[in-house]
Formats: sequence, structure tokens, C-alpha cells
Amino acid sequence: MTNNIIYIIFVNTKNPDNMEPVFANRLIAARKMAGLSLQGLANKLGNIVTRQALNKYEQGIMKPNSELVIKLSEVLNVTVDFFFSKSNINVQLLDIDFRRYSSKLNKTEKTAVQGKAKDILERYLDLENFLNIEEPPSYFSYPSIIKNYADAEAAAKKLRVDWDLGYDPIPDVVEMLEDKGYKVVEIEAPESFFGLKAQTNGKKVIVLRKDSKDVNIVRKRLTAMHELAHHSLKFPEGITSKGEEKLCNAFASAVLYPEEMVRRDLHKDRFNFYQNELQIIKERWGISFTAIFSRALILGIINDSVYKRLNIGYRGKMLHKNEPGKFLSRENPVRFERLIFLALAKELISINEAAYYSGTSVWTFRKRIHPLV
Repeated sequence: MTNNIIYIIFVNTKNPDNMEPVFANRLIAARKMAGLSLQGLANKLGNIVTRQALNKYEQGIMKPNSELVIKLSEVLNVTVDFFFSKSNINVQLLDIDFRRYSSKLNKTEKTAVQGKAKDILERYLDLENFLNIEEPPSYFSYPSIIKNYADAEAAAKKLRVDWDLGYDPIPDVVEMLEDKGYKVVEIEAPESFFGLKAQTNGKKVIVLRKDSKDVNIVRKRLTAMHELAHHSLKFPEGITSKGEEKLCNAFASAVLYPEEMVRRDLHKDRFNFYQNELQIIKERWGISFTAIFSRALILGIINDSVYKRLNIGYRGKMLHKNEPGKFLSRENPVRFERLIFLALAKELISINEAAYYSGTSVWTFRKRIHPLV
């Protein structure tokens, strides 16, 4: 038996012209998030509609029929409701900084990444505003200029003191950042995108790539802390992008694996590491083999020659393709989802509205929820 899904599109019949700008703007946003040109979208649609017609839809001159709206939602991977909903919050991403590896993204891909981040943040902040939730953030800020690795080390120690982390491993970096008030969101993005930091509406934002569950989680932990470094640290004028990235990585690794614990675990004057030892450290501290090598080099436990030899051996054994050891942590932002279910439990929003905030169809959202009574 074939299941027929019926889509009902609600249109404001009192003043249909009001829908045109909303649909037009949402179509533009969906197309950019998909990384498509007008002609690219027409091709994806099987040329059932021309590029010129799509351009008129985006200008608000024409409106598509219901059948085409459904087809657009399928091709652009958004819900039908997406085209007719408008957030009460206008998000403008400011002070954007992509992580170094993201330089491989072309202009269209960067636009898509920013569009996806903007979309989820508008829904996030809209719901937060609707619930009237005011939780003052505890942002970390380091006053001194970070000129070298020693400065990055000092900033990492200051963060652990300010946030009362002691010398213990951080169980979940993303959860910690959310608890401190950072808006952390995940988006579907190319593998060349690791993360970015930005600001919007007075909020500090960290955007991460949504990975499959089988992906090793330690890279996401380092990326999240790396973006925190960009939010929190100041660098000398004229520093190169590569130099700043290295100092951000040093800070991130120092927060994840503090100096005192590195020296306790690794001692000094090392000439080699065994994979077994590295795996034990990784599974305790949530830091990769290569990050351990970097910590040992920066702290003078190994020299440049040993560091180079270790990295050559690491790649020679193809460990960069499948590094052993797994850190048990979720590392997924959950605060926004919690707010959706909070509003739903308080009966402040409907199932349809909850589905909109979660960015899924009502059908998909209903399958996700499991009420107790």
C-alpha cells in the first residue's frame, strides 16, 4: 500500500500580496543554503520551470503553484512550511572568522554555510525571545596580547581557573560552552568546513559541522575550543593568519590537556611514543595523537626532530585515516532542542510550531517525540 502525504499550504487570503516578499526571501535563502545558482536550481528541478521564472519568484513578481512549491522543498531539502514562515528575529552574522581549513571553501559554499547558520540562529533566538529566557553569559576574555605559545598557555590556565575546571578532563566541550552562554549550532556542510565563530544580536556564536556518529569526536572538541580562542583572545597587529591559527590551536590543546597533566603523563626528554600509550591519553583527555605531539613539543618534552619523525610515522601508518581510540562524549549542541521541548511541554507552542523551530516537517517531528503520558 502506498502512503499518500497531503501537504496543506496556508495562504493569507485577506492580503495575498503579503506572502510574496516572504516566499521570495525564503526561496532565495533556501537556494543559497543549497549552494545553487538560479540555473542550477532549474536544472535540479528537471527544467520544469525556467531560470527566468525562478528569478521572478525571487523578486516577488510571480508565485508558484502548490505542486511546484512541494517540488522546490524536496530539491532544496527544506520543509514546505519553510517558504511561508518568517522569524521575528533578524540575524546578521558579524565578525565572521572561518577556521583555516575552511579556506578551501569557494564563495558559493561559504555563502551556503553562512545561510544555514543564519537560518538556525534565527529560529533559536526567536524561540529564546518568545520564552523570555534571560541567562547572562559567562564569556571568557583574556586581556593580554597573545604573541607566542607561552602566552597561549597562560590564557588556557586562566580559563581553567575562571571556569573552575581544575585539572580534570572536560567531559563535553560543547555542553560546557552552551552552559557559559555561547550559541553553539551544527549545520550540514562540506568536509572542508570545520567551524567558524561570529557574533549576532549581542551573542557569541560557534558554528560546527554536523558529523555522522561514527566520526571521531576529538576533532570537534578541538574545533570548538579553537573557535572559543578566536572569540576570547587578542593577537598582535600584523600577525599572519597561519600564525594566529597556530596560537588558537595551542590554546585549545592547552585547555583540553593542561600542562601539569601533560608533564605528569609524559615526563620529559622523550624520543618516542607507543600507540598504546597515546590511545590511553586520547581516551582520557579527548585529544588526538597529533595534538599530543604538539603539546609535547611546545612544552619541551620532545624536540623538533622527534616531532617531525613522529608525524612522519603517524602518516606512514595511515593513522590520520583511522586513528585508534575513542573518547566517549556526545559533543552535540542540545540547548536549542531543550528549549523546543520546554515550550512544547508548557503548551506555549503547537506541534506544528515545534516542527518549524526544529527545522523539520511535522511528520518527521512527530516520529521523534515520545511523551510519557
